[in-house]
Amino acid sequence: MKGILTILILLGFKLAIAQNDSIKITVDFEDAPIIDALKEIEELTEYRFYYVPDWLGNETISGDYENATIQFILEDIFNGSVINFYILKDKKIALSRNNIVYDELPSGFFGNLERSSKIEEQESTVVNNAVFITKDDAIERLEVETVRIGKAHVTERKRFVLTGYVQNKKSKEPIPNLSIVVINQKIGTVTDASGFYRIELPAGLNIVETSSLGIQPIRKNVIIYNDGQLDFQLNESVERLEEVVVRADLAKNVEEAVMGTTEISAEETKNVPVVLGERNILKVATTLPGISSVGEGATGFNVRGGNTDQNLVLMDNAVIYNPTHFFGIFQAVNPFTAEDLKIYKGSIPSEYGGRLSSVFEITNKDANTEEFAGEASVGPVTNNIALQIPIAKEKSGLLVGGRSSYSDWILRSLDEESLKNSQASFYDVILKYNHKINDRNDIKATAYYSRDAFSITSDSLYNYSNRLFSVKWNHRFNEKNSGDLILANSEYRFNIDFDGEADADFRLGYRINETEVKFKMRYLHSNTHRFNYGISSKLYLVNPGDINPEGSESIVEPLSIPKEKALESALFLSDTYEVSDKLLLDLGFRYSIYFALGKSTQRIYQEGLPRSEGTVEQSVEFGNNEVIETYSGPEFRLSGRYFLAKDFSVKAAYNSTYQYIHTLSNNTTVSPIDTWKLSDLNIEPQRANQYSLGFFKNFDNSNYELSLEGYYKKSKNNLDFKVGADLLLNETLETEVLQGEGKAYGLEFLVRKNRGKLNGWLGYTYARSFIKLDSEFAEEVVNNGEYFPTNFDRPHDISLVANYKFTKRFSLSSNFVYQTGRPVTYPIGSYTFRGANYAFYSDRNKFRIPDYYRLDLSFNVEGNHKLKKLAHSFWNISIYNVLGRNNPYSVFFVTESGEIKAFKSSIFSIPIPTITYNFKF
Repeated sequence: MKGILTILILLGFKLAIAQNDSIKITVDFEDAPIIDALKEIEELTEYRFYYVPDWLGNETISGDYENATIQFILEDIFNGSVINFYILKDKKIALSRNNIVYDELPSGFFGNLERSSKIEEQESTVVNNAVFITKDDAIERLEVETVRIGKAHVTERKRFVLTGYVQNKKSKEPIPNLSIVVINQKIGTVTDASGFYRIELPAGLNIVETSSLGIQPIRKNVIIYNDGQLDFQLNESVERLEEVVVRADLAKNVEEAVMGTTEISAEETKNVPVVLGERNILKVATTLPGISSVGEGATGFNVRGGNTDQNLVLMDNAVIYNPTHFFGIFQAVNPFTAEDLKIYKGSIPSEYGGRLSSVFEITNKDANTEEFAGEASVGPVTNNIALQIPIAKEKSGLLVGGRSSYSDWILRSLDEESLKNSQASFYDVILKYNHKINDRNDIKATAYYSRDAFSITSDSLYNYSNRLFSVKWNHRFNEKNSGDLILANSEYRFNIDFDGEADADFRLGYRINETEVKFKMRYLHSNTHRFNYGISSKLYLVNPGDINPEGSESIVEPLSIPKEKALESALFLSDTYEVSDKLLLDLGFRYSIYFALGKSTQRIYQEGLPRSEGTVEQSVEFGNNEVIETYSGPEFRLSGRYFLAKDFSVKAAYNSTYQYIHTLSNNTTVSPIDTWKLSDLNIEPQRANQYSLGFFKNFDNSNYELSLEGYYKKSKNNLDFKVGADLLLNETLETEVLQGEGKAYGLEFLVRKNRGKLNGWLGYTYARSFIKLDSEFAEEVVNNGEYFPTNFDRPHDISLVANYKFTKRFSLSSNFVYQTGRPVTYPIGSYTFRGANYAFYSDRNKFRIPDYYRLDLSFNVEGNHKLKKLAHSFWNISIYNVLGRNNPYSVFFVTESGEIKAFKSSIFSIPIPTITYNFKF
């Protein structure tokens, strides 16, 4: 800097450059250090260079110059670098870093400098793109690192773009939602989910400061001469945070454009009491508005009036078809390896497709690359362990997790007689490897396997399993562009082994497998526009089932249903568009196309007649990979936010979705042996349109959150089935299927307290869900072709989750749930036909089982908080169903001696105490 100031003082007059242009030389360089190149020019000419050697570093150049001027050679050598040069009249060449050396002070320099001293916010003077820093400013900031960005050029531009990438210095992970503030300009930005940022700065001195919860802030003097890049590697700050059960980023719920989204941290669910003491991030999700299940012991989720098959559940980008264990009581997600869960139920990003209602995105932790760490628990039914193993320091690590159960004793304690002699067990394992190749590339790979086995009766053994694998390669092309290449494979299968007293032993199996490739890009165009775009393709392979005899005496005939295959592909694009300070839009578009593929036999039925085996007109054979049928359509994902006040916003959204795959189940609740069916010539894909509107308000610096959301959803081609439909191992399945229209609407209210001794949330949902099954054929009409409630229609749903901290180590948590009883079809009379008595049933789902309510309590004890100790412990003492409420799981009817009798079954009808010990090391 002193050398540059000296040059500016000496140059008070214009120099004649033309005479220097007449001197030409011939020289060539081959991977020569720039310093050596300058010395060679000095040897060939009378010119002498003046510079600071550190500016040139170890950079090398290559070039062949024949009869070229000094001006041309130097411009080529320093092209793309931050070095400028100035040729003096006495054959001296001065190099400068970033700056342009001017022949004279710009017009009005002293006047502008005088005015600038009166403005507190302005730290430097910029005249015709020349940057001048006052001596006082330089002295004040000697202790703050000064960074120069870009290379000065003669230009009329007054503002330049600074971009960069922010990562954790220790873990090398990107830091999202980090605030970057320019103190002297009163402007700022935040990093995106991948740690990238973009901000427009005025030329000259900008005082840049970073801030984020848990990250040490830093300050830099950034002197910007042109567009450029500045990356940050930041250290973690050690500070104790208040306990929060479910936490969003500060004011994110009010500020972002998307609505109907929820984020839950796995760590923050440890205090929420659940049955049998194990953390369950998916069960906690059902305490939030708009998400429910049909009852205890039921798998699957109903989101905003949608069926359980209308939810896309992802674990590290791979689909998991059945995310539960043990009849839905436990989640199939290891709570010690899971990082968080993000749920989209209103504004589904355009990169996701194939489901109508929601996306559950489960992300597992990255392994610690610095030191060995672990976490484990011992409970009454399960034990669990997770280890983080560094492979290469600061580069790669391996996460290993495993769980197993010893749960048979709990079944023997149930009131239900049919379950007392049952058995059930499960286990799951997970491996995740993360490797940082360099600052631009990293790879993450996950492998997961789970298996359940249970026997409800003494002669049948059921087992089902999930297997998935995914690998993601993230590459940063430049400061504006980054992308992910994802490969994922998932498989779900179940088997039934029947070993009875008769000669009808068999083994039945089912399997669905899918493989997906996705390429998605992120483009930081400006502060106004941020684009995401890409392509994806997914191949489905379904084995609808086969049955084989077991043992030489079995009389069961082997049967194998022909396999199904399909390809689903999509293009997607979204733009986060900041129209103004108040209006933010999230505009998404997806175009999906689906091909049902052979090898297959498709039946064509006579027009004007209901589908049955007797109305088949012809059977058409399709060869391997031959296209049977094609479905496609545009999907729009639009949402917007408008600030009514700084902490009060209104949002609106519209989503259109396609779903090409369906579950086959005529049970009221989800079963592990439900099968999946691909759309084909006779079964069309489901479609839905959802409209939503919401108001979001924060109080007390976002300590309190209040939201009110309403939605209306219309769908078509919803799958249902004829009464008594035979779905398993059915070659003419389309004859049992009914497809109708659906509609759902509701209102969701949430108030949440994020910090303090008392924290938690209260959620209320009013939701209705209906389906209409109408047809020109009487045998396909249900309830006279009018709308009727779905099996999961529960109008009122209230959840209260609260946690009170007596001290830093002791806390009390509670969970209260109330739900309207789900619909059921009752017999309302009987009749005699040909000497036999039969029950006469009401319209479908006209009645309801009793309402459901439950209170759970837990007392939590944390070990002392000493930093240097072998392990940190956590005790959870909980009571599930404190009130001993005998909530009915199902209501069924049995005819005995000509009399119809009603029965109800319950899963947990008494208080269930549990003690679980957790420790982390």
